[in-house]
Amino acid sequence: MNPLTQFNKTILPLLVALALVALASPPVARADAVTDWNLIASNAIVVTAGQPPPVSVLHFAMVHGAVYDAVNAIDRGHRPYLVQPDANPRDSKEAAAATAAFRVLVGFDDLPGPFRNQLPTLQPQYDNYIANLPDNPPGSRDAGIAIGGVAARAMLTARLNDGRFGPPPALYPPAPGNWRPTPPNYANDPAPWVGNVRPFTVPSAEMLRTHGPNALTSDDYAEDFNEVKELGSLTSATRTADETDAAIFWQDQAMALWNRIFRTLAAAQNLDIVENARLFAMENLAAADALIGCWNDKYYWQFWRPITAIREADTDGNPATVADPMWLPLFDPATPVLTRRPFVTPPFPDHPSGHACATAAFTHTLKNFFGTDRIAFSAFSNKSGTTRSFDRFSDALDEVIDARVWAGIHFRTADEQGARLGKKVAHYLNKHYFQPVHGHR
Repeated sequence: MNPLTQFNKTILPLLVALALVALASPPVARADAVTDWNLIASNAIVVTAGQPPPVSVLHFAMVHGAVYDAVNAIDRGHRPYLVQPDANPRDSKEAAAATAAFRVLVGFDDLPGPFRNQLPTLQPQYDNYIANLPDNPPGSRDAGIAIGGVAARAMLTARLNDGRFGPPPALYPPAPGNWRPTPPNYANDPAPWVGNVRPFTVPSAEMLRTHGPNALTSDDYAEDFNEVKELGSLTSATRTADETDAAIFWQDQAMALWNRIFRTLAAAQNLDIVENARLFAMENLAAADALIGCWNDKYYWQFWRPITAIREADTDGNPATVADPMWLPLFDPATPVLTRRPFVTPPFPDHPSGHACATAAFTHTLKNFFGTDRIAFSAFSNKSGTTRSFDRFSDALDEVIDARVWAGIHFRTADEQGARLGKKVAHYLNKHYFQPVHGHR
């Protein structure tokens, strides 16, 4: 049976039920201000503002970089990211974290945040949150608020004129191998400027340059081409139902999905507020630089997507590729999905894979933080309505690399080189940032 048909008949009826169960489930018990405000920030950035992954990650990084500096100013256990405000050990870390997150989101009267228009919603949430925090010893809550404000102001100031929402790069003229908008909607990249944003940790985006896509006439290109043509087809007879589910699962908004995973890990590993502040900052800063580097690389190479390559294979000069003018990927509006937005090929160049760049940054940073790859976790996707489980962080990365081929939207080389780019960012961050301070109070 065609795996998509099997998916429709045997899996899809369960997805709606699972999604309804998930929506009806009781909320997760309150952990600490870092994880609470991660969820609030995720709703503001992804749900309300609707920012796509390469844009949303920049704002997750800003929020959590400031939250880290605020909490670390009180703990003093690690080097600051930007600033280390004056603080006493008994100042409220909870108030500091909540204020830092809130103020980065909405800003100040003289220094607006990126989501200033959400102030009517976020202000009452913040006020209620702060009012319910203990003030023990007296004055510790106000001290935490002041510390969080300093950290947030430092972040907003540091990110002024950083290239966000700047001009797009120029596109190469249409030619075999060059990217151009893809059917069915022929959309343009909503955020082509991401690759020109100033990185958060690495010295430059250019230092992350990949080796680039395979030459059109090479055997390696033909191998990638024929793999995605077969496994990534809408009507593939060789892609399994589980592979179809994996492809759809990982198309959930990546930053929201991974930050849910971090909240799950934080609870499962019994992390305290200091550890959470560092974990969420490391993860989101690494992913931000990975996607800045990725988008810079995408518009350096501007390589065509599989749907274009397969339909126009008679122009690539490779005798081992055969054109199919009617070929469709799994990520097509005909594929069932729980959310209202239908599947299409993403509207930007193939190489390297953004999801692989970010996932590699996430998973390698998780390994660096926990000191091991072997931590099991599960995650739920709002796209597939299913839960997938992994024994190791690296298992998730391996599946993402495959899943983008199964989806019919990436050549394997784009996934593999994207994963190497993300790993490079994670290792640079681990070497140069968040170092412990010996003999701290």
